[in-house]
Amino acid sequence: MGTRVRGWRWRRNPLRRRSDVVEAWTVLAVAVLLLLGAPLAGAVAAWWAHDEARSTAVAQRAERRHVRAEVVGRDPDSLPALHGGREYTYRATVRWAEPGDGSRTATAQVPAGTRPGERVDVWFDAQGRSVPPPPDDATVWQHTFAIGTCATAGTVGVVLLGRAVVRRVATGHRMAEWEREWARTEPEWTGRRA
Repeated sequence: MGTRVRGWRWRRNPLRRRSDVVEAWTVLAVAVLLLLGAPLAGAVAAWWAHDEARSTAVAQRAERRHVRAEVVGRDPDSLPALHGGREYTYRATVRWAEPGDGSRTATAQVPAGTRPGERVDVWFDAQGRSVPPPPDDATVWQHTFAIGTCATAGTVGVVLLGRAVVRRVATGHRMAEWEREWARTEPEWTGRRA
Protein backbone atom coordinates (compact mmCIF):
# COMPACT_ATOMS: atom_id res chain seq x y z
CA MET A 1 0.00 0.00 0.00
CA GLY A 2 2.06 2.86 -1.28
CA THR A 3 1.17 6.49 -1.19
CA ARG A 4 1.44 8.53 -4.33
CA VAL A 5 3.40 11.74 -3.82
CA ARG A 6 2.35 14.44 -6.25
CA GLY A 7 4.91 16.80 -7.72
CA TRP A 8 7.92 14.81 -6.51
CA ARG A 9 9.81 15.61 -9.69
CA TRP A 10 9.68 19.32 -8.85
CA ARG A 11 10.99 18.96 -5.27
CA ARG A 12 14.60 18.45 -4.31
CA ASN A 13 15.34 14.96 -3.06
CA PRO A 14 18.26 12.53 -3.35
CA LEU A 15 16.36 10.16 -5.66
CA ARG A 16 15.44 12.78 -8.23
CA ARG A 17 17.51 12.63 -11.40
CA ARG A 18 17.99 15.15 -14.19
CA SER A 19 15.79 12.97 -16.41
CA ASP A 20 12.96 13.37 -13.87
CA VAL A 21 13.18 17.16 -14.15
CA VAL A 22 13.23 16.97 -17.96
CA GLU A 23 10.17 14.73 -17.88
CA ALA A 24 8.36 17.12 -15.51
CA TRP A 25 9.01 20.08 -17.82
CA THR A 26 7.92 17.96 -20.78
CA VAL A 27 4.59 17.22 -19.11
CA LEU A 28 4.06 20.94 -18.56
CA ALA A 29 4.98 21.77 -22.17
CA VAL A 30 2.70 19.00 -23.47
CA ALA A 31 -0.21 20.31 -21.41
CA VAL A 32 0.28 23.84 -22.77
CA LEU A 33 0.61 22.59 -26.35
CA LEU A 34 -2.47 20.38 -26.09
CA LEU A 35 -4.64 23.04 -24.45
CA LEU A 36 -3.46 26.05 -26.46
CA GLY A 37 -1.29 24.99 -29.39
CA ALA A 38 -3.49 22.31 -30.94
CA PRO A 39 -6.70 24.41 -30.99
CA LEU A 40 -4.73 27.40 -32.28
CA ALA A 41 -3.20 25.30 -35.08
CA GLY A 42 -6.67 23.98 -35.97
CA ALA A 43 -8.16 27.48 -36.00
CA VAL A 44 -5.37 28.86 -38.19
CA ALA A 45 -5.64 25.94 -40.63
CA ALA A 46 -9.44 26.25 -40.73
CA TRP A 47 -9.23 30.00 -41.37
CA TRP A 48 -6.77 29.43 -44.23
CA ALA A 49 -8.89 26.58 -45.67
CA HIS A 50 -12.06 28.70 -45.49
CA ASP A 51 -10.40 31.57 -47.37
CA GLU A 52 -9.03 29.21 -50.03
CA ALA A 53 -12.31 27.32 -50.47
CA ARG A 54 -14.35 30.52 -50.60
CA SER A 55 -12.06 32.12 -53.20
CA THR A 56 -12.16 28.89 -55.26
CA ALA A 57 -15.97 28.88 -55.10
CA VAL A 58 -16.14 32.54 -56.17
CA ALA A 59 -13.72 31.92 -59.05
CA GLN A 60 -15.68 28.88 -60.21
CA ARG A 61 -18.97 30.79 -60.06
CA ALA A 62 -17.40 33.51 -62.22
CA GLU A 63 -15.99 31.16 -64.86
CA ARG A 64 -18.86 28.67 -65.02
CA ARG A 65 -22.24 29.33 -66.58
CA HIS A 66 -25.46 28.14 -64.96
CA VAL A 67 -28.27 27.07 -67.29
CA ARG A 68 -31.77 25.82 -66.55
CA ALA A 69 -32.31 23.25 -69.32
CA GLU A 70 -34.82 20.68 -70.46
CA VAL A 71 -33.70 17.05 -70.76
CA VAL A 72 -34.23 15.96 -74.36
CA GLY A 73 -32.87 12.42 -74.21
CA ARG A 74 -30.51 10.11 -72.40
CA ASP A 75 -27.14 9.13 -73.84
CA PRO A 76 -27.54 5.37 -74.38
CA ASP A 77 -23.85 4.63 -73.70
CA SER A 78 -23.82 6.59 -70.44
CA LEU A 79 -23.35 4.68 -67.19
CA PRO A 80 -24.29 6.27 -63.87
CA ALA A 81 -21.40 8.02 -62.14
CA LEU A 82 -20.99 9.40 -58.65
CA HIS A 83 -21.06 13.17 -59.11
CA GLY A 84 -19.19 15.21 -56.50
CA GLY A 85 -19.47 12.38 -53.99
CA ARG A 86 -23.12 13.23 -53.40
CA GLU A 87 -25.43 11.87 -56.08
CA TYR A 88 -25.40 9.57 -59.08
CA THR A 89 -25.56 11.23 -62.49
CA TYR A 90 -25.59 10.19 -66.11
CA ARG A 91 -24.99 11.97 -69.39
CA ALA A 92 -28.02 13.27 -71.25
CA THR A 93 -28.80 15.68 -74.06
CA VAL A 94 -30.26 18.94 -72.77
CA ARG A 95 -31.78 21.95 -74.54
CA TRP A 96 -32.17 25.55 -73.39
CA ALA A 97 -32.84 28.94 -74.89
CA GLU A 98 -30.09 31.56 -75.05
CA PRO A 99 -31.22 35.18 -75.22
CA GLY A 100 -30.45 36.38 -78.73
CA ASP A 101 -29.04 32.99 -79.84
CA GLY A 102 -32.17 30.86 -79.81
CA SER A 103 -32.27 27.23 -78.80
CA ARG A 104 -29.04 25.35 -77.95
CA THR A 105 -28.38 21.71 -77.14
CA ALA A 106 -25.47 20.00 -75.38
CA THR A 107 -24.59 16.88 -73.48
CA ALA A 108 -24.48 17.36 -69.71
CA GLN A 109 -24.47 15.42 -66.46
CA VAL A 110 -27.99 15.23 -65.00
CA PRO A 111 -29.19 13.58 -61.78
CA ALA A 112 -30.03 9.89 -62.00
CA GLY A 113 -33.73 9.26 -62.47
CA THR A 114 -34.29 12.41 -64.54
CA ARG A 115 -36.74 11.76 -67.37
CA PRO A 116 -36.99 13.49 -70.76
CA GLY A 117 -39.01 16.69 -70.52
CA GLU A 118 -37.88 17.52 -66.97
CA ARG A 119 -35.97 20.73 -66.29
CA VAL A 120 -32.59 20.52 -64.57
CA ASP A 121 -29.81 22.88 -63.52
CA VAL A 122 -26.59 22.31 -65.46
CA TRP A 123 -23.24 24.10 -65.43
CA PHE A 124 -20.88 24.66 -68.36
CA ASP A 125 -17.33 25.95 -68.51
CA ALA A 126 -16.01 28.49 -71.03
CA GLN A 127 -15.44 25.73 -73.63
CA GLY A 128 -19.04 24.50 -73.34
CA ARG A 129 -18.21 21.30 -71.43
CA SER A 130 -20.52 20.09 -68.68
CA VAL A 131 -18.90 20.64 -65.28
CA PRO A 132 -20.04 20.14 -61.69
CA PRO A 133 -21.61 23.11 -59.92
CA PRO A 134 -19.29 25.34 -57.90
CA PRO A 135 -19.12 24.59 -54.18
CA ASP A 136 -21.92 26.14 -52.14
CA ASP A 137 -21.55 27.67 -48.67
CA ALA A 138 -22.29 24.37 -46.91
CA THR A 139 -19.50 22.64 -48.84
CA VAL A 140 -17.07 25.46 -48.01
CA TRP A 141 -17.91 25.14 -44.30
CA GLN A 142 -17.60 21.34 -44.41
CA HIS A 143 -14.15 21.72 -45.97
CA THR A 144 -13.22 24.31 -43.33
CA PHE A 145 -14.34 22.06 -40.48
CA ALA A 146 -12.54 19.02 -41.91
CA ILE A 147 -9.24 20.86 -42.37
CA GLY A 148 -9.46 22.43 -38.89
CA THR A 149 -10.22 19.08 -37.29
CA CYS A 150 -7.39 17.34 -39.16
CA ALA A 151 -4.92 20.07 -38.23
CA THR A 152 -5.92 19.88 -34.56
CA ALA A 153 -5.70 16.08 -34.54
CA GLY A 154 -2.36 16.17 -36.37
CA THR A 155 -0.95 18.65 -33.87
CA VAL A 156 -2.15 16.49 -30.96
CA GLY A 157 -0.55 13.45 -32.58
CA VAL A 158 2.79 15.21 -33.11
CA VAL A 159 2.80 16.54 -29.53
CA LEU A 160 2.00 13.13 -28.06
CA LEU A 161 4.58 11.44 -30.28
CA GLY A 162 7.16 14.01 -29.16
CA ARG A 163 6.27 13.35 -25.53
CA ALA A 164 6.66 9.60 -26.06
CA VAL A 165 10.10 10.12 -27.60
CA VAL A 166 11.21 12.43 -24.78
CA ARG A 167 9.89 9.99 -22.18
CA ARG A 168 11.70 7.07 -23.81
CA VAL A 169 14.98 8.99 -23.94
CA ALA A 170 14.50 10.22 -20.35
CA THR A 171 13.83 6.67 -19.16
CA GLY A 172 16.99 5.48 -20.90
CA HIS A 173 19.03 8.22 -19.23
CA ARG A 174 17.41 7.46 -15.87
CA MET A 175 18.30 3.77 -16.17
CA ALA A 176 21.89 4.65 -17.11
CA GLU A 177 22.15 7.01 -14.10
CA TRP A 178 20.77 4.34 -11.78
CA GLU A 179 23.26 1.82 -13.19
CA ARG A 180 26.16 4.19 -12.49
CA GLU A 181 24.88 4.86 -8.96
CA TRP A 182 24.43 1.17 -8.32
CA ALA A 183 27.93 0.44 -9.60
CA ARG A 184 29.24 2.85 -6.89
CA THR A 185 26.86 1.67 -4.16
CA GLU A 186 26.84 -2.11 -4.70
CA PRO A 187 30.36 -2.79 -3.37
CA GLU A 188 29.41 -1.15 -0.06
CA TRP A 189 26.29 -3.32 0.28
CA THR A 190 27.61 -6.64 -0.97
CA GLY A 191 31.27 -6.42 -0.07
CA ARG A 192 32.27 -7.26 -3.65
CA ARG A 193 34.80 -5.25 -5.54
CA ALA A 194 33.80 -3.75 -8.85
